Amino acid sequence: MDQDFNQKKEPESIVRRDFLKKGALATAAFMIIPRHVMGRGFVAPSDRLLIASIGVGGKGRSDVASFEKSGLANVAFLCDVDTRRAADSVKALPKAKFYKDWREMFDKEHKNFDAVSVSTPDHNHAIQAFSAMQLGKHVYVQKPMAHDIYEAHMMTQAAARYKVVTQMGNQGSSNDGTRILKEWYDADLIGDVHTVYAWTDRPVWPQGIPWSTANTEIPKELDWDLWLGTAPNKNYVDKLVPFNWRGWWDYGTGALGDMGCHLMEAPFSVLNLKYAKDVQCSVGSVYIDEFKRGYFPESCPPSSHVMLTFPKTDKTKGDVKIHWMDGGIQPERPEELGANEIFGDGGNGTLFIGTKGKMICDTYSENPRLLPLSRNENLKIAEKYPRVKDGASGHQKQWIEGCIAGYGKKELSSPFEIAGPLTEALLMANLAVRGYDLHNEVLGEDVYPGRSVKLLWDNDAKKVTNIDDVNQFVKRNYREGWKNLSF
Repeated sequence: MDQDFNQKKEPESIVRRDFLKKGALATAAFMIIPRHVMGRGFVAPSDRLLIASIGVGGKGRSDVASFEKSGLANVAFLCDVDTRRAADSVKALPKAKFYKDWREMFDKEHKNFDAVSVSTPDHNHAIQAFSAMQLGKHVYVQKPMAHDIYEAHMMTQAAARYKVVTQMGNQGSSNDGTRILKEWYDADLIGDVHTVYAWTDRPVWPQGIPWSTANTEIPKELDWDLWLGTAPNKNYVDKLVPFNWRGWWDYGTGALGDMGCHLMEAPFSVLNLKYAKDVQCSVGSVYIDEFKRGYFPESCPPSSHVMLTFPKTDKTKGDVKIHWMDGGIQPERPEELGANEIFGDGGNGTLFIGTKGKMICDTYSENPRLLPLSRNENLKIAEKYPRVKDGASGHQKQWIEGCIAGYGKKELSSPFEIAGPLTEALLMANLAVRGYDLHNEVLGEDVYPGRSVKLLWDNDAKKVTNIDDVNQFVKRNYREGWKNLSF
């Protein structure tokens, strides 16, 4: 593994150096008291949190609205590479200064905001959030918090190193459902859990397809080079933005990245899971002619079934197997579920199988119930874990309250110390999925070393120990002009 994982001392990043060397910065009129004179990450108790939001269309727009609705924060700066996507947020917050390039915003305004929200495509999450943390800013990052394992690991370390308040945008972690499932499990209602199934009807965007060769004009409102950011340089492709990038490995993390943070958060929280020790998978195929399988390694597959093994924790008596299924694939219905009773929420769900029973929940850990459903009648288990006011809708406000309270002063639902290992596990599952399409030619024969094998994971070294080719996906190299994360 790259030495960066265990590096003790490295030069300050070029991003940080650039911020510092430019010295004098413009001032804005938002501050009552200049925050920079109060120290790194300090927010005056009587003051509102000032947020700079990167990516303010789509989910970013709803995050911006939630920050403003909290009554405890103001979004002082908006940043988006596409003015079409930013239009609604810009209209809603006319006093917020707008930038297209987050680096310019950080450079010019970093003394004028306290925290940063990141809601951009997956491939730019880490560089934006990591750079913000290096400036001592609290960060809220949409899920998954990173594109590859190295990034997730570095971001987790950075949150502790710079003592900033963090939260990943898997809002279901603030729902009551996860806490209820924990209370049931702690009360020994289903015995020791050894197997978990999580499934989704995602992707709801194209996957398993070839890259378009059409020469398409870049919309004038979009800065394509900024959108690419850390990703390899490629020609603009129609309909890649704002949503379908999810299905391409250069930018997205497939269905696992989109829904895994929602559907696997509950087993992580209930069972106190950390890092998987092995992973295996099978993936769906697309045939482009008779007996001719399409080979599109740049695109995520249309479906997958991934099996992760987690070591025994303080909440389990042995290893735990998690089965992840996407593309509409579902596990066998539990025999305790009636024939006409809906499995999960119809398209998604999480099923816990214990030695004494089973429990299930929907997306975002909503609607938790024991199986058979008759077990829920007159069920009374004492409330043990504190609830988040307004559940998922209070997820952003919880982070803001944490920022105002200060690092380590308030318990959050998905800080990087929790979200980091969860994200790494999801991205490790993607190692198996991506490894499935690894191709070599040996003596004129096609060889796929990542198929029909189990990948063994050394978490200390952050590497697969038995199929080295797969390790190329643990850490990617950023495009020229973008320096990889380092301390």
